[in-house]
Amino acid sequence: MCRSIKTLRAPVTPEVSDEDIRAAALQYVRKVSGFRAPAAHNKETFDEAVEAVTAATAHLLSHLKVRGATPPAP
Repeated sequence: MCRSIKTLRAPVTPEVSDEDIRAAALQYVRKVSGFRAPAAHNKETFDEAVEAVTAATAHLLSHLKVRGATPPAP
């Protein structure tokens, strides 16, 4: 869908930061909404969507089980 969103799943990307996750969420919301930056009257909704997608992405990445991958150290 959006070629600028990179794969964040291990082992493709071994180290993923919160900034990486938020950047992917922002790109997704921009693509879906069609706005690079929302108008003032849409900013709150836009920002809420970015936060929701960020949380969902972090949850997804922390719960994926990848065959053959070594589990992260506690």
